[in-house]
Amino acid sequence: MRHVLLTAALAATWFSAPALAVEAGKATPLIERTALFGNPSRVAAKLSPDGKWLAWIAPNKGVLNLWVAPIDHPTQGQPLTEETKRPIRQYLWSPDSSALLFINDKGGDENFLLYKVGIKDHKQQSLTPFEKTRVEIVGTSEHIKDRILVGLNNRDARWHDVYSLDLASGKLTKVLENHGDYAGFLADDNLALRIAIRSRPDGGNDFFHVQGDKVDDKPFSSVGLDDSQTTQPSGFTYDGKTLYWLDSRDRDTAALTKQDVGSGKTTIVAQNPKADIGGVMANPKTGEVQAYAVDYLKNEWTALDPSIAGDLDFLKTQLKGQYDVTSRTDADDLWTVDVDPVNAPGTTYLYQRANKKLTKLFVSRPELEKATLAPMYPREIASRDGLTLVSYLTLLAGSDSKHPGVPDHPLPMVLFVHGGPWARDNYGYNRYHQWLANRGYAVLSVNYRGSTGFGKRFISAGDLQWGKKMHDDLLDAVKWAVDQKVTSPEQVAIMGGSYGGYATLAGLTFTPDTFACGVDIVGPSNLQTLLKTIPAYWEAGKVQFYKRMGDPTTEAGRQLLQERSPLTKADAIKKPLLIGQGANDPRVNQAESDQIVKAMDAKHIPVTYVLFPNEGHGFARPENNIAFNAVAEQFLGKCLGGRSEPIGNALKASTAKVPHGAAFVPGLEQALGSGK
Repeated sequence: MRHVLLTAALAATWFSAPALAVEAGKATPLIERTALFGNPSRVAAKLSPDGKWLAWIAPNKGVLNLWVAPIDHPTQGQPLTEETKRPIRQYLWSPDSSALLFINDKGGDENFLLYKVGIKDHKQQSLTPFEKTRVEIVGTSEHIKDRILVGLNNRDARWHDVYSLDLASGKLTKVLENHGDYAGFLADDNLALRIAIRSRPDGGNDFFHVQGDKVDDKPFSSVGLDDSQTTQPSGFTYDGKTLYWLDSRDRDTAALTKQDVGSGKTTIVAQNPKADIGGVMANPKTGEVQAYAVDYLKNEWTALDPSIAGDLDFLKTQLKGQYDVTSRTDADDLWTVDVDPVNAPGTTYLYQRANKKLTKLFVSRPELEKATLAPMYPREIASRDGLTLVSYLTLLAGSDSKHPGVPDHPLPMVLFVHGGPWARDNYGYNRYHQWLANRGYAVLSVNYRGSTGFGKRFISAGDLQWGKKMHDDLLDAVKWAVDQKVTSPEQVAIMGGSYGGYATLAGLTFTPDTFACGVDIVGPSNLQTLLKTIPAYWEAGKVQFYKRMGDPTTEAGRQLLQERSPLTKADAIKKPLLIGQGANDPRVNQAESDQIVKAMDAKHIPVTYVLFPNEGHGFARPENNIAFNAVAEQFLGKCLGGRSEPIGNALKASTAKVPHGAAFVPGLEQALGSGK
């Protein structure tokens, strides 16, 4: 009884928040969670290679499935699949346009298998009918239409063997058995393996030529740790004579280069001093790169080939927002184009090149067309040691009436930290930014050191800096926001998933007075146990983890990992914590959340823990995502004073369990009812 009274008293003390966000948001209607986190109406449109069909992902009986329609009647769509549990999120067309290929796992275990469904007969077939197997697409071809190359790790979970997959019969023929510890392979348009990649003891990569089913003994090229995430072969032209690279050797940011296979001569195609070359557009007939993208503050396309320069100029002038060409027919007469207006839902168009005609196909979330969405502001923030942190700020709509991007009065703020950590935040529509801003908060996302896209030096600046300089960058961004009067120092929460979850735990343990509260989604609490339990198929990247995080095979490395593990400082937590976890997470095991909850409970420190039995690394099922966010906005509302939509029946529609701390979130016990 004393434990219950003590924790309840602590929670009451911690949750004394001003109501400024509620006052500031009165003029902005509340957007329902389901409109932001429920199923989209339609997304991911792709043209068939022959240009006769249009496919997309949309709900079928409440679960995301594959749909198709004739291109001349795009409104007459029919569902091709009938998944009832796990949403389909990735697919591609078969080269001959007769079927769609898609991958799916079970309950978030990330053992993705490959399936085929016919366009005309709707017959579905498992192409990789194995257990505990993760499939990879190794190669597809422009002119070979009846087969593709896949990688399977069913012989040895650590390494993928390469198979030729006959798409009509489903027959798998082994091409290369991977006994050389190769992390990946690159094939040409003849579906011949040309390059194998293997990790080096120093954390870099070696690149080997492949002859038939044999890999050369000696590499033809190598990179060290610094270049390992910014240098890799990108693909061959279809005649096999030119190899494209994204290459940071002898420079900081990754340039697009092309190498003459015969002579070995390399030419720089494009480069940018501030950011890596990101996406490319390749000619569907030749494989030659025609345009490239650079994403520094925003993503921008530049044409290399005059034959499409007019098309890209037309799209830029006609479409409001960032655009991406998402599919092209073999004849290259039709494109699908997505446009992101940021403060409006995304729209997909059909583009007919011959007459430069754009036809709207669909809006991804039409229920948001009348909602008051907020703009996003790119910001460059200086770290204490002189790095530039590209960041993105979203404010409650209408709160910056005097100066766009500067609130009229400081707002409570959520520092929303991206995962990875070797990933990045981008400019564009972000449902978490829109949701939190709508609830009354400023939302700030920071590309802290270690984030990708800004050159190799920026990535390497994060080496061995988990919980140290990487965390300092987040603190510097908070100080910037306070100095700019975006927020007040006592009104900042920290939230994120994966590494963002780790950053949340680090924030509440290593700097316990900085944040008012934290929301951790699938974040590791113990870096030593994290590295012990990473998936077997990450074996090739293990050395790089050790070099960039801390080496558990050495005493110094073990000590560093222990020092940077929030679990070791759990008793320092002073502020409210909410944890969300998927029980089947293969990357950050459930034990990572269990152990910090146990440690906090042992010290009588309140924590709320939400567990989803049918989820993995994040929450793929919309009903589960909605349920967790229903809890999170009540939690944040009590902590920061923001608005919130009642939980209602959100948890009853999900599989959410609350093993600990339901009493610390308003309305959670009532919403759970019985059986949770």
